Amino acid sequence: MEQKNSGISVFQRYLTIWVALCMVVGVLIGRFLPQIPEFLNQFEYAGISIPMAILIWFMIYPMMMKVDFQSIRNVGKNPKGLFVTWVVNWLIKPFSMYGIASLFFLGVFKAFITPDLATEYLAGAVLLGAAPCTAMVFVWSTLTKGNPAYTVVQVATNDLIILVAFVPIVKFLLGVSNVQVPMNTLFLSVVMFVVIPLILGILTRVIVSKSKGTEYFENTFIHKFDGITTIGLLLTLILIFSFQGSVILENPLHILLIAVPLVLQTFIIFAVAYIACKVLRLSHDIAAPAGMIGASNFFELAVAVAVALFGTSSPAALATTVGVLTEVPVMLLLCRTANRTKGWFDNEKA
Repeated sequence: MEQKNSGISVFQRYLTIWVALCMVVGVLIGRFLPQIPEFLNQFEYAGISIPMAILIWFMIYPMMMKVDFQSIRNVGKNPKGLFVTWVVNWLIKPFSMYGIASLFFLGVFKAFITPDLATEYLAGAVLLGAAPCTAMVFVWSTLTKGNPAYTVVQVATNDLIILVAFVPIVKFLLGVSNVQVPMNTLFLSVVMFVVIPLILGILTRVIVSKSKGTEYFENTFIHKFDGITTIGLLLTLILIFSFQGSVILENPLHILLIAVPLVLQTFIIFAVAYIACKVLRLSHDIAAPAGMIGASNFFELAVAVAVALFGTSSPAALATTVGVLTEVPVMLLLCRTANRTKGWFDNEKA
C-alpha cells in the first residue's frame, strides 16, 4: 500500500472510519434493498460465497506478493525473535483468545447474549485468534522503526505455519466449543484464501522481479494493486454488513460486547510477546514487530473462513468483522506504547 512519510497510508490510518461507514451502508442496503444480498447469496460452492471469494482474493493476493520467502534463508542468524513469534502466535494466542472470549461471551455477558449467539461469537473470535497478521505487520513495523528484513522473515515463516497449523487449531477449538465444522469446507477455505493467493503471489514476485528487477517490483509494480485491495476490503465489509443488518439493528449493543474480549486479547498478547523479547535481550527493532504480529490479526482470512463455514449473515462473520473495526485504533495505540518504551531496549543488541 502507498505509504506517506509516517509509514501509513490515509486509508490505513482511518480504517476504523471506513469500516464504520461500510457498516452503515451495508445495514441500509440490508434494510431497504434486501434483494441485493438475497441475489448474491444464491452464488456459492461448498458453502463458500463466490462473490465473497472474489472480493477476498482482491484483498489477499496483493498482500501475498509483498512477502519475500527468499528471506527465510536468514532464519538461522538470529532465531530468538522468531521463536517468540512462533510460540506466541501458535501456542498461546489461539488458546488465550478462546479462554478470554469464552469468559466474556459465556460468562460475563451471559445476561445480554443468548447461548446460540454466544457460541457463534466465540467461533468468530477463535478464527481471529488462529489467524495472526500478515500484511499490516509491515505498517506497524514501519511505525515502530522495526528491522524491515527481520520483519519479512517473521511474516514469511508465519505464513508457512498458517498452511499447516490453522486448520487443526480451528477444528480443535471449535470442537471444544461444540461447533460442528465440515473439514472439507475448512480445508477448502484455507486452499482458496491462503494457498492459491500465496502461490500466485510468489509466482508474480518471481516473474516480475526477473523481467523488470526487484526495485521495480517493490517500488512500482506492487503499488498498482493498492486500490484493488482497498476496494475489495470495503466491498467485502459492505456485503457482510448487508447480511448482518437485522442482527445489528436488533442488537446494537452486541458490537460493543464483541469488541471487549477482542481488544483485551490484543493488549495481552502484545504484552506477552514484547516482554518475552525483553527477557531474551532482543533489540527494540525486533521486539516491536514481534509484539505487533501477534497482537494484530489476519482478519481477511478470518472473515473469509467465517463466511465459508457459517454464512455471510452469521454472528460468527459479524464477530470477525468487529475485529476489523477495532484493530487499527488499538494497534496505533500499541505502536505509540512501543515507541515510548524503546528505552527499555537501548542496551540490547539483536
